[in-house]
Amino acid sequence: MKLDFIDLGNLSIAAANMRGKGKDPDVADLMPSIRARGVLVPLLVRPNCADGHYEIVAGRRRFTAVGAVAREGGTVRPIPCAILDEGDDADALEASMLENLARVQPDEVSQWEAFVALVKAGRSVEEVADSFGFEPRAVKRILALGNLLPRIRTLYRGGEIDAGTVRHLTLASKSQQKAWLALFDDEGAYCPTGHQLKAWLFGGTAIAAKHALFDVAEAKLAVVSDLFGEDSFFADGDAFWSAQMAAIEACKAAYLEAGWSDVVVMARGDWFRSWDYAHAGKRKGGRIYVEVRESGEVTFHEGLVTTKEAKRLSSGGGSDEGDAVIAKAVRPEVSGPLNAYIDLHRHAAVRADLAGHGGVALRAMLAHVIAGADLWRVDVESQRAPKEDIAESVETSSAETAFDLKRRAVLAVLGFDEEAPTVTGRPLNRPPFAPLFARLLDLPDPVVLEIVAIVMGETLQAGSEAVEMIGLHLGTDMRQHWSADAVFFDQLRDREVLLAIVGEVAGPEVAAANAGEKGKALKAIIADCLEGANGRAKAELWVPQWMAFPPSAYTTRGGVGSVKSARRVAHELAAPAASEPDAEDGQPLAA
Repeated sequence: MKLDFIDLGNLSIAAANMRGKGKDPDVADLMPSIRARGVLVPLLVRPNCADGHYEIVAGRRRFTAVGAVAREGGTVRPIPCAILDEGDDADALEASMLENLARVQPDEVSQWEAFVALVKAGRSVEEVADSFGFEPRAVKRILALGNLLPRIRTLYRGGEIDAGTVRHLTLASKSQQKAWLALFDDEGAYCPTGHQLKAWLFGGTAIAAKHALFDVAEAKLAVVSDLFGEDSFFADGDAFWSAQMAAIEACKAAYLEAGWSDVVVMARGDWFRSWDYAHAGKRKGGRIYVEVRESGEVTFHEGLVTTKEAKRLSSGGGSDEGDAVIAKAVRPEVSGPLNAYIDLHRHAAVRADLAGHGGVALRAMLAHVIAGADLWRVDVESQRAPKEDIAESVETSSAETAFDLKRRAVLAVLGFDEEAPTVTGRPLNRPPFAPLFARLLDLPDPVVLEIVAIVMGETLQAGSEAVEMIGLHLGTDMRQHWSADAVFFDQLRDREVLLAIVGEVAGPEVAAANAGEKGKALKAIIADCLEGANGRAKAELWVPQWMAFPPSAYTTRGGVGSVKSARRVAHELAAPAASEPDAEDGQPLAA
């Protein structure tokens, strides 16, 4: 390789250039520098013929920018070039890829085109992986894009379909891919994407091979794998269920032979409700209950009788060790919908506070990057609620309103549509990275930190330990963000908990006097105390213990997800290293 300066007219794009296809790239970010100083980083070129003409292997964007300056009438000097040896297409393509990967990450379809060319030129998968710092498995994933129809690859490259949809389309046959494209092109038709696409491909629920109780290879059932090779699914659901049910019957026979009184195979799709059963040993008549889910997963619940049978066994005595009936499964004090209500409101309150603490948000974001998190792809927290009234309660809360006002301010600062639902994510009408980055460079640090806080709030996972850590650090006071509404009372059904709350808002004497009342009467007392109605003193700014920071439970039964998270967080914070400086004030961390 040697360096030289070559006139613009003697250069053209090589076929081996990784970005050699398609329309000219966007070079708006390069133009100011090219106009002022010309090309500073040499292009990679190779001789094309004997008349001094050269092909550009890497550097198409710089070449395009220089051409634009020439068309504007600007002064164009000879371009610095690093000249490769003649005739090695594989070396040229490899050089193009290495430079492009080091600069702007090419899309996976461009990588696929280049990797295919390298393999055809004699490179092995391992050699390609070593050259570009990829795992061989990652190279194989990209090469597997060749299983897709060219139109689907084009849609993926253009950002019209997402990675999840492409991954599931790699499970499809060519005829299924054509059928999917027909739906995609039909504006009046429903086109399945993401996880819905998987169900569409398999005519219902996709059954993972990992759920099989039988030997998949021995059964010789057709199995398909996705692009990443991480999930395999049965192509024929009926064939799977025939083999699975036979395996369940074999397990049933083994249990009976081992001395269990009965094995109950539940209807497919029925859920096992643990609170309707109690544990019992073999000699006490304990059974095996087999839970069979539509996903193909099978769970064996061992040594159980119904709660009615458990009462009879308990009253009849029995002293054999290991055969005594254990207490009924504990029912949590909080139902699933109520737990979701609690998590979503606490989430809304924390991110409302977080919106004013950019430094904390930046550190939380850094922790996400270093340690990884479920939402770090980057995804926006969807705030899905199990019921519409819970979703409406969160959307109309003061915390959500406060966060939305700050989000709209950030959208305006960035020049985005102020009616856009999020700052995070990149709809088609948003600018690409370069101009957005340039805009951020022009903003002062305090404004950038406000943007960081909003992005962190949008990607903060509801019900996670991150909510606990940040809420505790900020001292989030739910009384400033939440007040009891009708939706909360609709989800509140545990009588023991209601009585405990009466004690909180009305006093222990009132709770004791109403110990025999039903839940409806207890709710009425609570409502009167919160409103100061019907002669009761008003309980100012009350929040249930579950929603505080840190939260706690009302009974020994617990069952609140956020309480469990808080305990883990408290354990982490219990004994921090004294030598570690605090991230904000440089002082040792407080115990």
